[in-house]
Amino acid sequence: MTKHSHDHAFGYLNARQREGLVLLTRRGMLKASFAGLGGLTLPSLLQHRAQAAGGQASKSGKSVILLWMAGGPSHIDTWDPKPDRPYENRGPFGVTSTALPGINICEHLPKQAAMLDKFTILRSVDPKKSNHSPSKVFQTGNREAGPRVNPKADTIPSIGSIVAKHHGANHVAMPPYVAFQTSRNHIAYAGDLGRKYNPFIAQQAANLPIYSNVGVDSGKSTPGNLFLPTAGLTEQRIQGRQSLLRQFDQMRREFDQSGAMGAMDTFQQQATDMLLGQQAREAFDLKKETQKTRDRYGKHLWCQEAMLARRLVESGAAFVTIDLSYHPSSGTWDTHGDNIPPYGGIKKGLGPLLPLFDHLITTLVADLDERNMLDDVLVIAMGEFGRTPNMGTQDSTDGRNHWPVVMSMCMAGGGLRHGQVIGSTETDGGHIKSRPVTPGDLAATIYRHMDVPLDTTYEDPRGRPFPVVINGKPIAELF
Repeated sequence: MTKHSHDHAFGYLNARQREGLVLLTRRGMLKASFAGLGGLTLPSLLQHRAQAAGGQASKSGKSVILLWMAGGPSHIDTWDPKPDRPYENRGPFGVTSTALPGINICEHLPKQAAMLDKFTILRSVDPKKSNHSPSKVFQTGNREAGPRVNPKADTIPSIGSIVAKHHGANHVAMPPYVAFQTSRNHIAYAGDLGRKYNPFIAQQAANLPIYSNVGVDSGKSTPGNLFLPTAGLTEQRIQGRQSLLRQFDQMRREFDQSGAMGAMDTFQQQATDMLLGQQAREAFDLKKETQKTRDRYGKHLWCQEAMLARRLVESGAAFVTIDLSYHPSSGTWDTHGDNIPPYGGIKKGLGPLLPLFDHLITTLVADLDERNMLDDVLVIAMGEFGRTPNMGTQDSTDGRNHWPVVMSMCMAGGGLRHGQVIGSTETDGGHIKSRPVTPGDLAATIYRHMDVPLDTTYEDPRGRPFPVVINGKPIAELF
Protein backbone atom coordinates (compact mmCIF):
# COMPACT_ATOMS: atom_id res chain seq x y z
CA MET A 1 0.00 0.00 0.00
CA THR A 2 1.35 3.41 -0.90
CA LYS A 3 2.49 5.48 2.05
CA HIS A 4 1.07 9.01 2.35
CA SER A 5 2.37 11.92 4.37
CA HIS A 6 -1.13 12.76 5.60
CA ASP A 7 -3.62 10.76 7.65
CA HIS A 8 -5.99 8.67 5.64
CA ALA A 9 -9.42 10.26 5.42
CA PHE A 10 -11.13 6.97 6.22
CA GLY A 11 -8.73 5.59 8.81
CA TYR A 12 -11.39 5.90 11.50
CA LEU A 13 -13.18 2.88 10.00
CA ASN A 14 -10.25 0.58 10.84
CA ALA A 15 -10.90 -1.33 7.67
CA ARG A 16 -7.72 -3.39 7.92
CA GLN A 17 -8.34 -4.61 11.47
CA ARG A 18 -9.66 -8.08 12.26
CA GLU A 19 -13.34 -8.39 13.11
CA GLY A 20 -14.85 -10.54 15.87
CA LEU A 21 -12.38 -12.48 18.00
CA VAL A 22 -9.69 -13.89 15.72
CA LEU A 23 -11.39 -14.75 12.44
CA LEU A 24 -10.53 -12.68 9.37
CA THR A 25 -13.96 -12.61 7.74
CA ARG A 26 -14.89 -12.20 4.13
CA ARG A 27 -16.43 -8.87 5.04
CA GLY A 28 -13.10 -7.81 6.52
CA MET A 29 -11.33 -8.96 3.37
CA LEU A 30 -13.62 -6.84 1.25
CA LYS A 31 -13.17 -3.86 3.55
CA ALA A 32 -9.41 -4.27 3.44
CA SER A 33 -9.48 -4.36 -0.34
CA PHE A 34 -11.51 -1.19 -0.46
CA ALA A 35 -9.28 0.52 2.10
CA GLY A 36 -6.22 -0.42 0.06
CA LEU A 37 -7.55 1.70 -2.75
CA GLY A 38 -7.95 4.74 -0.56
CA GLY A 39 -11.14 4.09 1.38
CA LEU A 40 -13.16 6.19 -1.05
CA THR A 41 -15.49 3.26 -1.68
CA LEU A 42 -16.55 2.16 1.81
CA PRO A 43 -20.27 1.39 1.96
CA SER A 44 -20.62 2.72 5.50
CA LEU A 45 -19.48 6.15 4.35
CA LEU A 46 -22.08 6.12 1.59
CA GLN A 47 -24.71 5.05 4.11
CA HIS A 48 -23.76 7.89 6.45
CA ARG A 49 -23.97 10.41 3.61
CA ALA A 50 -27.38 9.15 2.59
CA GLN A 51 -28.64 9.37 6.16
CA ALA A 52 -27.36 12.95 6.44
CA ALA A 53 -29.15 13.84 3.22
CA GLY A 54 -32.43 12.23 4.20
CA GLY A 55 -31.73 8.86 2.64
CA GLN A 56 -30.26 9.88 -0.70
CA ALA A 57 -27.68 12.09 -2.29
CA SER A 58 -28.65 15.73 -2.66
CA LYS A 59 -30.49 16.44 -5.88
CA SER A 60 -30.02 20.20 -5.87
CA GLY A 61 -26.92 20.19 -8.07
CA LYS A 62 -25.57 23.16 -6.13
CA SER A 63 -21.84 23.28 -5.55
CA VAL A 64 -18.88 25.55 -4.77
CA ILE A 65 -15.47 25.91 -6.39
CA LEU A 66 -13.03 27.79 -4.15
CA LEU A 67 -9.89 29.18 -5.79
CA TRP A 68 -7.63 29.56 -2.76
CA MET A 69 -4.88 32.12 -3.44
CA ALA A 70 -2.57 30.86 -0.71
CA GLY A 71 -0.32 33.55 0.73
CA GLY A 72 -2.62 36.56 0.53
CA PRO A 73 -2.94 38.47 -2.76
CA SER A 74 -2.47 42.23 -2.72
CA HIS A 75 -5.89 43.88 -2.98
CA ILE A 76 -4.41 47.15 -4.27
CA ASP A 77 -2.62 45.34 -7.10
CA THR A 78 -5.66 43.30 -8.15
CA TRP A 79 -9.28 44.35 -7.50
CA ASP A 80 -8.98 47.61 -5.55
CA PRO A 81 -6.43 49.76 -7.42
CA LYS A 82 -5.49 53.26 -6.34
CA PRO A 83 -4.21 54.79 -9.61
CA ASP A 84 -4.12 58.37 -8.36
CA ARG A 85 -1.92 57.64 -5.36
CA PRO A 86 1.90 57.94 -5.17
CA TYR A 87 3.89 55.05 -6.61
CA GLU A 88 4.81 53.48 -3.26
CA ASN A 89 1.09 53.18 -2.52
CA ARG A 90 -0.46 52.44 -5.93
CA GLY A 91 2.28 50.01 -7.01
CA PRO A 92 3.79 49.27 -10.42
CA PHE A 93 0.63 48.27 -12.30
CA GLY A 94 -1.82 50.36 -14.25
CA VAL A 95 -5.57 49.84 -14.45
CA THR A 96 -8.08 48.80 -17.06
CA SER A 97 -11.73 49.74 -17.45
CA THR A 98 -14.31 47.00 -17.03
CA ALA A 99 -17.74 45.96 -18.21
CA LEU A 100 -19.09 47.88 -15.21
CA PRO A 101 -19.05 51.63 -15.96
CA GLY A 102 -16.69 53.57 -13.73
CA ILE A 103 -15.05 50.46 -12.25
CA ASN A 104 -11.37 49.75 -12.85
CA ILE A 105 -9.26 46.77 -11.87
CA CYS A 106 -5.60 45.84 -12.44
CA GLU A 107 -4.35 46.03 -16.02
CA HIS A 108 -3.17 42.41 -15.78
CA LEU A 109 -6.77 41.17 -15.40
CA PRO A 110 -8.18 42.23 -18.80
CA LYS A 111 -10.27 39.11 -19.39
CA GLN A 112 -12.00 39.44 -16.05
CA ALA A 113 -12.48 43.16 -16.68
CA ALA A 114 -14.28 42.38 -19.94
CA MET A 115 -16.76 40.04 -18.23
CA LEU A 116 -17.01 41.75 -14.85
CA ASP A 117 -20.78 41.83 -15.26
CA LYS A 118 -20.68 38.15 -14.29
CA PHE A 119 -18.62 38.82 -11.16
CA THR A 120 -18.99 40.55 -7.84
CA ILE A 121 -15.93 42.25 -6.39
CA LEU A 122 -15.91 42.61 -2.60
CA ARG A 123 -13.46 45.36 -1.60
CA SER A 124 -14.27 45.58 2.10
CA VAL A 125 -13.60 42.11 3.47
CA ASP A 126 -12.39 42.17 7.08
CA PRO A 127 -9.60 39.58 7.65
CA LYS A 128 -8.93 40.35 11.28
CA LYS A 129 -7.20 37.37 13.02
CA SER A 130 -6.62 35.62 9.69
CA ASN A 131 -3.17 34.22 9.02
CA HIS A 132 -1.52 31.55 6.89
CA SER A 133 0.46 28.38 7.49
CA PRO A 134 -2.14 27.21 8.43
CA SER A 135 -4.92 28.98 6.48
CA LYS A 136 -8.10 28.48 8.47
CA VAL A 137 -10.17 31.59 9.21
CA PHE A 138 -11.85 32.15 5.85
CA GLN A 139 -12.11 28.45 5.04
CA THR A 140 -14.07 27.93 8.26
CA GLY A 141 -15.83 31.29 8.50
CA ASN A 142 -14.59 31.55 12.08
CA ARG A 143 -12.08 34.12 13.38
CA GLU A 144 -10.99 31.74 16.15
CA ALA A 145 -9.74 29.18 13.62
CA GLY A 146 -6.17 30.46 13.59
CA PRO A 147 -3.88 27.71 14.94
CA ARG A 148 -1.06 30.19 15.55
CA VAL A 149 -3.06 31.86 18.31
CA ASN A 150 -5.69 29.28 19.26
CA PRO A 151 -4.55 25.75 20.17
CA LYS A 152 -8.07 24.45 19.55
CA ALA A 153 -8.38 25.99 16.09
CA ASP A 154 -7.97 22.65 14.32
CA THR A 155 -11.17 21.41 15.95
CA ILE A 156 -13.25 23.96 13.98
CA PRO A 157 -14.63 22.31 10.83
CA SER A 158 -14.15 23.77 7.38
CA ILE A 159 -17.06 25.13 5.37
CA GLY A 160 -16.41 22.34 2.86
CA SER A 161 -16.74 19.72 5.61
CA ILE A 162 -19.99 21.24 6.88
CA VAL A 163 -21.31 21.15 3.32
CA ALA A 164 -20.16 17.52 3.00
CA LYS A 165 -22.17 16.52 6.06
CA HIS A 166 -25.31 18.63 5.72
CA HIS A 167 -25.67 18.86 1.96
CA GLY A 168 -23.72 15.84 0.81
CA ALA A 169 -22.55 15.04 -2.67
CA ASN A 170 -24.89 15.64 -5.57
CA HIS A 171 -24.19 12.09 -6.71
CA VAL A 172 -23.73 9.35 -4.13
CA ALA A 173 -20.75 7.85 -6.01
CA MET A 174 -18.75 11.09 -5.72
CA PRO A 175 -16.84 12.49 -2.75
CA PRO A 176 -18.68 15.59 -1.49
CA TYR A 177 -15.59 17.64 -0.53
CA VAL A 178 -12.51 17.53 -2.78
CA ALA A 179 -9.26 19.47 -2.54
CA PHE A 180 -6.30 19.91 -4.85
CA GLN A 181 -3.79 20.34 -2.05
CA THR A 182 -0.24 21.68 -2.31
CA SER A 183 0.15 21.79 1.46
CA ARG A 184 -1.83 20.47 4.40
CA ASN A 185 -1.40 23.95 5.90
CA HIS A 186 -3.31 25.53 3.02
CA ILE A 187 -6.55 23.56 3.36
CA ALA A 188 -9.03 23.42 6.25
CA TYR A 189 -10.21 19.98 7.36
CA ALA A 190 -13.18 18.61 9.29
CA GLY A 191 -11.99 19.03 12.89
CA ASP A 192 -14.61 17.93 15.41
CA LEU A 193 -16.95 16.93 12.62
CA GLY A 194 -14.87 13.78 12.11
CA ARG A 195 -12.33 12.54 9.59
CA LYS A 196 -15.02 11.15 7.32
CA TYR A 197 -15.73 14.75 6.31
CA ASN A 198 -12.11 15.63 5.52
CA PRO A 199 -11.46 16.57 1.89
CA PHE A 200 -10.69 13.86 -0.61
CA ILE A 201 -7.21 14.80 -1.92
CA ALA A 202 -7.59 14.92 -5.68
CA GLN A 203 -3.98 14.45 -6.76
CA GLN A 204 -4.12 10.76 -5.85
CA ALA A 205 -6.84 10.21 -8.45
CA ALA A 206 -5.83 12.62 -11.24
CA ASN A 207 -3.00 12.66 -13.74
CA LEU A 208 -1.55 16.17 -13.35
CA PRO A 209 1.75 17.87 -14.15
CA ILE A 210 4.19 18.24 -11.27
CA TYR A 211 5.57 21.74 -10.70
CA SER A 212 8.51 22.80 -8.57
CA ASN A 213 7.90 25.03 -5.56
CA VAL A 214 8.75 28.07 -7.68
CA GLY A 215 6.41 27.15 -10.53
CA VAL A 216 8.65 25.28 -12.97
CA ASP A 217 7.08 22.35 -14.82
CA SER A 218 9.20 19.28 -14.04
CA GLY A 219 7.96 17.37 -17.08
CA LYS A 220 6.64 14.67 -14.75
CA SER A 221 3.08 13.87 -13.75
CA THR A 222 1.25 12.47 -10.77
CA PRO A 223 0.32 8.82 -11.39
CA GLY A 224 -3.39 9.37 -10.75
CA ASN A 225 -3.83 5.63 -10.24
CA LEU A 226 -6.15 5.50 -7.25
CA PHE A 227 -8.90 3.82 -9.25
CA LEU A 228 -6.59 1.24 -10.80
CA PRO A 229 -6.83 -2.09 -8.94
CA THR A 230 -3.77 -3.19 -6.99
CA ALA A 231 -1.80 -6.13 -8.33
CA GLY A 232 -3.95 -9.23 -8.49
CA LEU A 233 -7.14 -7.40 -7.58
CA THR A 234 -9.13 -7.30 -10.81
CA GLU A 235 -12.58 -5.93 -11.36
CA GLN A 236 -13.84 -9.51 -11.62
CA ARG A 237 -12.37 -10.35 -8.21
CA ILE A 238 -13.91 -7.25 -6.66
CA GLN A 239 -17.31 -8.20 -8.05
CA GLY A 240 -16.78 -11.77 -6.87
CA ARG A 241 -16.06 -10.60 -3.34
CA GLN A 242 -19.22 -8.55 -3.39
CA SER A 243 -21.14 -11.67 -4.37
CA LEU A 244 -19.58 -13.60 -1.49
CA LEU A 245 -20.55 -10.80 0.87
CA ARG A 246 -24.16 -11.00 -0.28
CA GLN A 247 -24.17 -14.73 0.40
CA PHE A 248 -22.63 -14.14 3.82
CA ASP A 249 -25.45 -11.74 4.71
CA GLN A 250 -28.28 -13.83 3.26
CA MET A 251 -29.24 -15.50 6.52
CA ARG A 252 -29.47 -12.25 8.46
CA ARG A 253 -31.44 -10.65 5.64
CA GLU A 254 -34.15 -13.29 6.00
CA PHE A 255 -34.66 -12.24 9.62
CA ASP A 256 -34.42 -8.51 8.93
CA GLN A 257 -37.72 -6.74 9.52
CA SER A 258 -36.49 -3.16 9.15
CA GLY A 259 -35.21 -3.27 5.59
CA ALA A 260 -31.73 -2.27 6.74
CA MET A 261 -30.02 -5.14 4.93
CA GLY A 262 -31.75 -4.24 1.69
CA ALA A 263 -30.51 -0.68 2.08
CA MET A 264 -27.02 -1.96 2.79
CA ASP A 265 -27.10 -3.87 -0.50
CA THR A 266 -27.56 -0.52 -2.22
CA PHE A 267 -24.57 0.98 -0.43
CA GLN A 268 -22.43 -2.05 -1.24
CA GLN A 269 -23.30 -1.69 -4.92
CA GLN A 270 -22.55 2.01 -4.84
CA ALA A 271 -19.24 1.24 -3.15
CA THR A 272 -18.32 -1.19 -5.90
CA ASP A 273 -19.38 1.33 -8.54
CA MET A 274 -16.99 3.88 -7.02
CA LEU A 275 -14.19 1.33 -6.83
CA LEU A 276 -14.64 0.37 -10.46
CA GLY A 277 -14.78 4.01 -11.41
CA GLN A 278 -18.11 4.15 -13.18
CA GLN A 279 -18.61 7.71 -11.94
CA ALA A 280 -15.60 8.97 -10.02
CA ARG A 281 -12.90 7.52 -12.28
CA GLU A 282 -14.33 9.24 -15.35
CA ALA A 283 -14.74 12.51 -13.48
CA PHE A 284 -11.00 12.56 -12.72
CA ASP A 285 -10.00 11.59 -16.28
CA LEU A 286 -9.16 14.67 -18.35
CA LYS A 287 -8.86 12.48 -21.43
CA LYS A 288 -12.65 12.41 -21.45
CA GLU A 289 -12.61 16.11 -22.36
CA THR A 290 -12.54 17.22 -25.97
CA GLN A 291 -9.23 18.47 -27.29
CA LYS A 292 -10.86 21.83 -27.90
CA THR A 293 -11.77 22.17 -24.23
CA ARG A 294 -8.35 20.99 -23.08
CA ASP A 295 -6.69 23.52 -25.35
CA ARG A 296 -9.02 26.21 -24.07
CA TYR A 297 -7.95 25.71 -20.46
CA GLY A 298 -4.31 25.11 -21.34
CA LYS A 299 -1.58 22.88 -19.95
CA HIS A 300 -0.69 24.80 -16.80
CA LEU A 301 -1.21 22.84 -13.58
CA TRP A 302 -3.70 25.28 -12.08
CA CYS A 303 -5.73 25.42 -15.28
CA GLN A 304 -5.82 21.63 -15.45
CA GLU A 305 -7.09 21.59 -11.88
CA ALA A 306 -9.76 24.16 -12.76
CA MET A 307 -10.95 21.96 -15.63
CA LEU A 308 -11.05 18.98 -13.27
CA ALA A 309 -12.98 21.04 -10.71
CA ARG A 310 -15.62 21.70 -13.34
CA ARG A 311 -15.72 17.99 -14.20
CA LEU A 312 -16.04 17.07 -10.52
CA VAL A 313 -18.99 19.34 -9.78
CA GLU A 314 -20.55 18.28 -13.07
CA SER A 315 -20.31 14.66 -11.87
CA GLY A 316 -21.67 15.32 -8.40
CA ALA A 317 -19.03 16.72 -6.03
CA ALA A 318 -20.41 19.53 -3.87
CA PHE A 319 -17.33 21.51 -2.76
CA VAL A 320 -13.98 21.69 -4.55
CA THR A 321 -10.99 23.72 -3.32
CA ILE A 322 -7.99 24.41 -5.53
CA ASP A 323 -4.81 25.34 -3.68
CA LEU A 324 -3.36 27.94 -6.07
CA SER A 325 0.18 27.68 -4.83
CA TYR A 326 3.40 26.11 -6.02
CA HIS A 327 5.10 26.33 -2.65
CA PRO A 328 3.98 24.30 0.40
CA SER A 329 5.02 26.94 2.93
CA SER A 330 3.10 30.21 3.28
CA GLY A 331 1.94 30.22 -0.35
CA THR A 332 2.89 31.65 -3.73
CA TRP A 333 0.82 34.85 -3.30
CA ASP A 334 2.88 35.88 -0.25
CA THR A 335 4.77 38.59 -2.15
CA HIS A 336 7.00 40.22 0.49
CA GLY A 337 9.67 41.43 -1.95
CA ASP A 338 12.31 40.34 -4.44
CA ASN A 339 14.85 40.28 -1.62
CA ILE A 340 12.68 37.81 0.29
CA PRO A 341 12.53 34.60 -1.75
CA PRO A 342 10.97 32.47 -3.02
CA TYR A 343 7.84 34.43 -4.01
CA GLY A 344 9.32 37.78 -4.98
CA GLY A 345 7.63 41.15 -4.78
CA ILE A 346 4.76 42.81 -6.59
CA LYS A 347 6.20 43.29 -10.07
CA LYS A 348 8.29 40.13 -10.42
CA GLY A 349 6.35 37.92 -8.03
CA LEU A 350 2.70 38.89 -8.38
CA GLY A 351 3.02 40.15 -11.96
CA PRO A 352 3.39 36.71 -13.63
CA LEU A 353 0.59 35.21 -11.53
CA LEU A 354 -2.10 37.65 -12.61
CA PRO A 355 -2.39 36.82 -16.35
CA LEU A 356 -2.46 33.12 -15.44
CA PHE A 357 -5.16 33.67 -12.83
CA ASP A 358 -7.07 35.92 -15.24
CA HIS A 359 -7.15 33.16 -17.84
CA LEU A 360 -8.03 30.47 -15.31
CA ILE A 361 -10.98 32.15 -13.64
CA THR A 362 -12.54 33.56 -16.79
CA THR A 363 -12.19 30.26 -18.65
CA LEU A 364 -13.79 28.40 -15.76
CA VAL A 365 -16.69 30.84 -15.40
CA ALA A 366 -17.31 30.98 -19.16
CA ASP A 367 -17.21 27.18 -19.42
CA LEU A 368 -19.71 26.79 -16.58
CA ASP A 369 -21.93 29.40 -18.18
CA GLU A 370 -21.90 27.71 -21.58
CA ARG A 371 -22.83 24.40 -19.96
CA ASN A 372 -25.76 26.03 -18.11
CA MET A 373 -24.07 25.21 -14.79
CA LEU A 374 -23.18 28.69 -13.59
CA ASP A 375 -26.41 29.27 -11.67
CA ASP A 376 -25.70 26.14 -9.62
CA VAL A 377 -21.94 26.55 -9.14
CA LEU A 378 -20.66 29.33 -6.90
CA VAL A 379 -17.07 30.29 -7.80
CA ILE A 380 -15.06 32.13 -5.14
CA ALA A 381 -11.50 33.47 -5.39
CA MET A 382 -9.68 34.77 -2.32
CA GLY A 383 -6.70 34.45 0.00
CA GLU A 384 -6.28 34.92 3.71
CA PHE A 385 -5.67 38.70 3.94
CA GLY A 386 -4.60 41.77 1.95
CA ARG A 387 -1.19 43.45 1.74
CA THR A 388 0.14 46.67 3.22
CA PRO A 389 -0.92 49.92 1.53
CA ASN A 390 2.70 50.93 0.88
CA MET A 391 5.42 48.87 -0.78
CA GLY A 392 8.94 48.62 0.60
CA THR A 393 8.18 46.66 3.75
CA GLN A 394 10.86 44.47 5.36
CA ASP A 395 13.65 46.41 3.66
CA SER A 396 12.31 45.58 0.20
CA THR A 397 11.65 48.11 -2.53
CA ASP A 398 8.86 46.20 -4.22
CA GLY A 399 7.05 43.97 -1.69
CA ARG A 400 4.09 44.31 0.62
CA ASN A 401 3.75 42.67 4.02
CA HIS A 402 0.70 40.92 5.50
CA TRP A 403 -2.26 43.21 6.13
CA PRO A 404 -5.05 41.54 8.15
CA VAL A 405 -7.02 44.79 8.11
CA VAL A 406 -8.77 44.67 4.73
CA MET A 407 -8.74 42.49 1.62
CA SER A 408 -10.58 41.98 -1.65
CA MET A 409 -12.12 38.87 -3.15
CA CYS A 410 -14.41 37.99 -6.03
CA MET A 411 -17.37 35.72 -6.73
CA ALA A 412 -19.28 34.49 -9.75
CA GLY A 413 -22.20 32.16 -10.37
CA GLY A 414 -24.38 30.46 -7.80
CA GLY A 415 -27.50 32.14 -9.18
CA LEU A 416 -26.54 35.23 -7.20
CA ARG A 417 -26.84 38.88 -8.19
CA HIS A 418 -23.57 39.87 -9.85
CA GLY A 419 -22.21 42.78 -11.86
CA GLN A 420 -21.45 44.87 -8.79
CA VAL A 421 -18.78 46.03 -6.38
CA ILE A 422 -19.54 45.65 -2.68
CA GLY A 423 -17.85 47.90 -0.14
CA SER A 424 -14.96 50.32 -0.39
CA THR A 425 -11.66 51.22 1.27
CA GLU A 426 -10.08 54.49 2.31
CA THR A 427 -8.11 56.54 -0.23
CA ASP A 428 -4.89 54.58 0.29
CA GLY A 429 -6.59 51.17 0.51
CA GLY A 430 -5.43 50.69 4.08
CA HIS A 431 -8.76 50.42 5.91
CA ILE A 432 -12.40 49.63 5.27
CA LYS A 433 -14.45 52.70 4.44
CA SER A 434 -17.87 51.14 3.91
CA ARG A 435 -19.76 47.85 4.15
CA PRO A 436 -17.44 45.47 6.03
CA VAL A 437 -17.84 41.78 5.16
CA THR A 438 -16.79 39.23 7.78
CA PRO A 439 -15.69 35.59 7.54
CA GLY A 440 -19.03 34.72 9.13
CA ASP A 441 -20.87 36.61 6.39
CA LEU A 442 -19.00 34.59 3.77
CA ALA A 443 -19.82 31.30 5.49
CA ALA A 444 -23.49 32.23 5.80
CA THR A 445 -23.61 33.16 2.11
CA ILE A 446 -22.15 29.80 1.10
CA TYR A 447 -24.47 27.87 3.39
CA ARG A 448 -27.52 29.66 2.06
CA HIS A 449 -26.43 28.81 -1.49
CA MET A 450 -25.89 25.17 -0.47
CA ASP A 451 -29.19 24.90 1.45
CA VAL A 452 -27.44 24.32 4.77
CA PRO A 453 -29.58 25.81 7.57
CA LEU A 454 -27.85 28.80 9.13
CA ASP A 455 -28.65 27.56 12.63
CA THR A 456 -26.75 24.31 12.05
CA THR A 457 -24.44 23.24 14.87
CA TYR A 458 -21.74 20.64 15.39
CA GLU A 459 -20.59 19.00 18.60
CA ASP A 460 -17.18 18.69 20.19
CA PRO A 461 -16.08 15.37 21.76
CA ARG A 462 -17.79 16.37 25.01
CA GLY A 463 -21.11 16.84 23.23
CA ARG A 464 -21.15 20.63 23.44
CA PRO A 465 -22.85 22.29 20.43
CA PHE A 466 -21.16 25.02 18.39
CA PRO A 467 -22.81 27.08 15.64
CA VAL A 468 -21.36 26.91 12.13
CA VAL A 469 -22.14 30.59 11.53
CA ILE A 470 -20.39 32.99 13.92
CA ASN A 471 -21.28 36.70 13.78
CA GLY A 472 -22.39 36.50 10.19
CA LYS A 473 -25.33 36.61 7.87
CA PRO A 474 -25.72 36.15 4.10
CA ILE A 475 -24.43 39.07 2.05
CA ALA A 476 -27.75 40.75 1.27
CA GLU A 477 -26.59 42.46 -1.95
CA LEU A 478 -26.07 39.05 -3.55
CA PHE A 479 -29.61 37.74 -3.01
